Amino acid sequence: MKTVDLNCDMGESFGAYRMGRDEELLDCVTSASIACGFHAGDPGTMRRTVGQALERGVAIGAHPGLPDLVGFGRRRMDISPQEAYDLVVYQVGALWGFVRAAGGQLQHVKPHGELYNMAARDAALAEAIAEAVYRIDPGLILYGLAGSELVSAGRHVGLRTASEAFADRTYQADGSLTPRSSPDALIGSDEEAVAQVIRMVRQGKVMSRQLAEFEIQADTICIHGDGEHALAFARTIRQALEQAGIIVQAPLA
Repeated sequence: MKTVDLNCDMGESFGAYRMGRDEELLDCVTSASIACGFHAGDPGTMRRTVGQALERGVAIGAHPGLPDLVGFGRRRMDISPQEAYDLVVYQVGALWGFVRAAGGQLQHVKPHGELYNMAARDAALAEAIAEAVYRIDPGLILYGLAGSELVSAGRHVGLRTASEAFADRTYQADGSLTPRSSPDALIGSDEEAVAQVIRMVRQGKVMSRQLAEFEIQADTICIHGDGEHALAFARTIRQALEQAGIIVQAPLA
């Protein structure tokens, strides 16, 4: 029987802003990647989100990003592999502290935004990130774009990896995500998104915007929690997976 993790980026707010939606989304997902303060988040938000995830039995991951609050970590920054290593250790260490203080255990690390995209293409950057995660805890799982340099680097250093696919994003023929600046970056309907997810999980295939089919490994499905209909979309995807006979659970469940 097929199994898949359903993950969502969480804690990407400040103070009490948007925390209510995070709480509701935690009832739909099996893993939460929590912002660590560089692209979003703050100590109080980190603490609360960790606590809410633990209350619901949702696995917790660190979501380190570029130091770009204004651009929400989605603007490219030219950083060296050493700088990538340092910022990942710093941010993961911060969230690890909150998880440990709450009596929990960190499951995974998933880079955010442009750091994620850069590491998908840049082997040296990917190796630095993977090495940082391994040195913090070799038992952590590294989440990365399916077929990316980041997944390869994680395996190379000896980490367990989770190849990530996206429910609401379109793909290019080379396996990359369609850039957010493109008008067709997001899938337009829930029905189309559900069909893409079920096909990726069951058949390991996805159709690109160029109408070229390619193989994809989908260990974990990302849904975004910042859209207007995010909660309804998350519920729809979770229900569709379960109705298709697919077990939805965290990698370490």
